[in-house]
Amino acid sequence: MSHDRPEERAVATGLSRPGLRGREAELERLRALVEAVRDGEGGAIALLLGEPGIGKTALLQEAVSLARAHGFLVSHGRAEELHELAPLASLASGLLHGDPPLLARTDFADLAGHHDQRLWLVERLAQLIEERSAGMPVLIAVDDVQWADPLSRFALSVMPARLLSSPVLWLLTGREDPELYGQGPRTTTLPLRPLSATALAELARDVLGGDVSARVEELLDGAGGNPFLAAEMLAGLAASGADGPEPPERLVLGVRGRLADLRPDTLHFLRIGSVLGRAFSLADAAALCGRPASALSAEVDEAIAAALLHDDGERLLFRHDLLRQAVYADLAPSVRRALHREAASRLVAAGRSSFDAVPHLLKSAEPGDMEAIGLLGTAAADVSAVMPDLAADLAVRALELVPPRAPMAYEVGERAIVALTRAGRYTQARDTGDALLARQPPLDVFARLQSVLGDTLWHLDDIHELTRRSTTALAAVTDPVIRARLTARQALARSRGRDLTAARETGERALAEAESAGDREARVLALWGLGEIALNAGDCAAALEHHTALSMFDTAFLPEEAVALIHMDDFDTVRRLILTAGDAPLRPAMLIWAQGTLNMGLGRLDDAGADFVTAERLEADLHVPGNLVNIRVNRGLLALLRGDREAAREHLDVVRATVADRPNTGNHATHQYFEAVVADDAGDHAAAAELVRSVQRDHPFLRWRLLRPHVVQAVRIALRGGDRKLAEDLAAQAAEHAIRNPAVPTAQGTAAHASALVNGDHALLERAVRVLLTGPRPLPLAAASADLGRALLTSGDAAAAAPALTRAHDIYAQAGADAAADRVRADLERATSRPGRRTGRLRPRADQGWDALTASEGKVARLIAAGHSNRSAAEALVVSPHTVNTHLASIFRKLGVRSRVHLARIVLAEDDAATATGD
Repeated sequence: MSHDRPEERAVATGLSRPGLRGREAELERLRALVEAVRDGEGGAIALLLGEPGIGKTALLQEAVSLARAHGFLVSHGRAEELHELAPLASLASGLLHGDPPLLARTDFADLAGHHDQRLWLVERLAQLIEERSAGMPVLIAVDDVQWADPLSRFALSVMPARLLSSPVLWLLTGREDPELYGQGPRTTTLPLRPLSATALAELARDVLGGDVSARVEELLDGAGGNPFLAAEMLAGLAASGADGPEPPERLVLGVRGRLADLRPDTLHFLRIGSVLGRAFSLADAAALCGRPASALSAEVDEAIAAALLHDDGERLLFRHDLLRQAVYADLAPSVRRALHREAASRLVAAGRSSFDAVPHLLKSAEPGDMEAIGLLGTAAADVSAVMPDLAADLAVRALELVPPRAPMAYEVGERAIVALTRAGRYTQARDTGDALLARQPPLDVFARLQSVLGDTLWHLDDIHELTRRSTTALAAVTDPVIRARLTARQALARSRGRDLTAARETGERALAEAESAGDREARVLALWGLGEIALNAGDCAAALEHHTALSMFDTAFLPEEAVALIHMDDFDTVRRLILTAGDAPLRPAMLIWAQGTLNMGLGRLDDAGADFVTAERLEADLHVPGNLVNIRVNRGLLALLRGDREAAREHLDVVRATVADRPNTGNHATHQYFEAVVADDAGDHAAAAELVRSVQRDHPFLRWRLLRPHVVQAVRIALRGGDRKLAEDLAAQAAEHAIRNPAVPTAQGTAAHASALVNGDHALLERAVRVLLTGPRPLPLAAASADLGRALLTSGDAAAAAPALTRAHDIYAQAGADAAADRVRADLERATSRPGRRTGRLRPRADQGWDALTASEGKVARLIAAGHSNRSAAEALVVSPHTVNTHLASIFRKLGVRSRVHLARIVLAEDDAATATGD
């Protein structure tokens, strides 16, 4: 048992001191959390929730003192109501200040260089905190989290899970549950209730001394158990006695009464300060007062002496936000608006950023305020990459301020459409654009609006409307740049149609127009469209050509190039390409999806599963689950390969819900195919065949993309469902795909395999195996080898069947495809008349304990136990830190541990056991 150090005992004696009356239980729970994190129990979150004045800040400050006494490195920040726009301001207020500060300003300067990449920024910030917590536990406290800027809120929602294994305690206060956390460390929620009568009586004795009279107890009932209001009332009682007004007026005496005794100039100064926020600079207040700062010393001194303000050396702060609210409420609404508007103008004139001025404009700007419209637009552009929802709100507000018939409405409206689309608010973006179009703008403006709405309609999967609008706008446009963009949008729309030859011609025309106009956006759209058309037509070489050009022109499309290379079986180049992305890719979720697709192709099912989980988590962090259906379908297919039908059904449920929520064409086709696979596995072969048939019939543009990696499985489904014509159609597709892609071994081998199944041709199966042996994909090779072995076994040639079945079994077993390996094992036993080979696991992997870890998880566990950070472990394994995070979360769940300390003990014990047994 550990013994408290003297400084810890000193903190412990403060349990019942003034300011903490009635909060002993909550403080004990905070003490237990601090000690648990200090003792290596992993990270934790504590939420202090309650109304203003209920004592959240007092408890937070006590916890900060307690953590310091226990050797924590402390970051103590506060979110400010009028500073909620500046990216990361709420966290930075604590991280950069302290003795010593948790992070250096140079660390933040490095982060600022990537302010447009939310996931990278938060990952890097978490890495810095992880490194600091390696030597001592860390407390990160943020007061008034309800005012946190969106980027700080995003960081607080992601980092606790990211730092799950590190000794980091997150302490947040707010008026209601901010719901910032996901599947992260354990969370302790402490809702602060009104103080009991006993606690209020103790508080009264602290202030008044001696016994508390019945009259004082009666008056304290008017505080409603709120300790701040009770303290203010008691201050009034101490000054004037118990005889006086009734409780409601006594509250005024306590909270506002002191204001009446102030000089008029001081009261005016405080009112100006209340407009600027709880914390404000003397220079800003002086500018708004129209007086030099040096002339306000008397007002500042009087406000501090009245216990209304506090001077922290840099800014003046209202001692409590309730005090600021009381002063602010005394201002007439029209006066408030005028002061906020003047504050915005003076802040801009003083060279302050739009982030400082915009909160005031949101409270004061009126239609026709051109300065406000411009500042709101600037702020929206500045935050669009890291806070897209806020950018959309600001852009919409700017549009609302534009007079209805002003020509600038179209330009401001265009920016609002773009911001809303980037924020994923597609319906609102379309409605905003349609409202502008209803004003019958000039033809070029009409075409420009239809061009930006093209992106919105693409995301809404309204291909018919996208085609109609782009065609109409092209008839009206004269601007060559807008013409090129519209033509490229039209090509994208046509990539979803049946006539892909016409679509390709449109895409080539769009690219020529883009190059002639010298427009980057049009060129990106044209190359993207041509790549989509080529993929949908099954032309892998053309798709690679266009996507390579696209990613060289815009690195955000690097994942598309990686996927195109995977379709070409060029796995070595894919690996090199993913490495070139470095640790700051523009679309990390899509890049990890591409990595998962690569690992799936390589038969590394455990790694592919971790990649897909990681990609899904990153999309969830960003609230843009655009690839969720594809991710869950692949996770479901992996589950079936392993024989986990329950997991496959769970993934199918998610797919169904996602498609119902966003019924886009591509999602529907993928969903239907997965339904077919699950139905076939359950023995409902007729229903499975009908589902495959519906994909073929209803989604012709997706035939090549969806069925080419699964065509052999689809042929089996058709044959088991008794639909030979469907099987022949699928085999013909595979043959056509092979003709289009003569240099792709998988295309050649699967075409031969599909045709062999339809025709019962042993020679074609042998050819499929020979070709697939030259390719990089083990699972198609295993499938062809298994079918060849079964065919030979059926024909009576068991000796020739055994090598093919052995190869298939070993590949499946090594990949972790347990269900497939078990099916082959039964055939292998028939071929050899003895129990089949059991290379790989002898039984399904355990759910818990060391044996439950995958090979990659075992490597990560040993690296972390050896002292590696997540970042250095990722570098050692040549994977993304995001993937290491996923592995680590799985390791902790399977081993039932919460910290790196516990993990190191388990790894050491496992190594000792292995040494003892000679393993």
